[in-house]
Amino acid sequence: MKRVAAIDCGTNSIRLLVADADPRTGELKELDRRMQIVRLGQGVDRTGRLAPEALERTFAACREYAAVIKGLGAEQVRFVATSASRDAENREDFVRGVVDILGVQPEVITGDQEAEFSFTGATKELTAIGAAGAERLPGEGGGGRRVGLPQPYLVVDIGGGSTEFVLGDGSVRAARSVDIGCVRMTERHLVHQGEAHPSPDHRPATSASHTSLTDPPSPAQIAAMKADIAAALDRAEEAVPLGEAATLVGLAGSVTTVAGIALGLAHYDSAAIHHSRIPLAKVREITEHLLTSTHAERAASPVIHPGRVDVIAAGALVLLSVMERSGAREVVVSEHDILDGIAWSIAG
Repeated sequence: MKRVAAIDCGTNSIRLLVADADPRTGELKELDRRMQIVRLGQGVDRTGRLAPEALERTFAACREYAAVIKGLGAEQVRFVATSASRDAENREDFVRGVVDILGVQPEVITGDQEAEFSFTGATKELTAIGAAGAERLPGEGGGGRRVGLPQPYLVVDIGGGSTEFVLGDGSVRAARSVDIGCVRMTERHLVHQGEAHPSPDHRPATSASHTSLTDPPSPAQIAAMKADIAAALDRAEEAVPLGEAATLVGLAGSVTTVAGIALGLAHYDSAAIHHSRIPLAKVREITEHLLTSTHAERAASPVIHPGRVDVIAAGALVLLSVMERSGAREVVVSEHDILDGIAWSIAG
């Protein structure tokens, strides 16, 4: 066993996994997994720069994670930064801060590298299930049933700034990253004219000095967002034949939140969500509801993290659009994702 710490810093959240990994058995024993919404990508799509307040929120989370890593005695740490820090002009400010706090250099990975990590994290268990032929996975009604998991898998990781598409059957066959994350789509299409981004405290703006979302979005805004997503899916299909997937695997907060709503959970339950199977009709129903709800109605849901209230409608629409384009009748939801893939990259 090797004790490792993996950090995934995305556009919307920063997450930590400390685990004992055994490459010989394929076992990853989780010791600590946590997440904070820091919205590092606040305004990057508009300004091209990381905002000072976004950097400070991120550094505060890094200080907390450094204490956890030290306390658990991880032998090796890998810090991976994704979409927002790839796009920012002042990314060196971010790099210096992370090195000062954690003592490791953040790796600003490419979209293709991000896709490979996501695929490994999401499918390591599923590949074993596929080899065995079937496994008992929870269904929408609970309780579980015997099912097959045919390959190839299409892994779709819907982040804050970008979405990664990876097709493979044990190894990656094709991958593409496109800029249709839930934060980016919200900032681009769901804010009032001339305003910058959702408020950092994730609540509706109360003065002209803050950004305000249209609440709920207008039909014109939704149509524009759908067109933007469709164009990005065209670009994804240039590299990844989405329709060839036999099993669609969905990752990250937008997907797991939709799953929690579909399952009718009274609170966010990672164990119940992991490997749940959500039908296309249910995803469509939830997406339509989120796109026509007010901020207060979304915030009342017990499974929507406060940091996702403003961006979950856009994330759900990305998921629905992917399912419709690929012809998937359901999505298998995974709580194991890029973070687990990063941990395995350290373990060997």
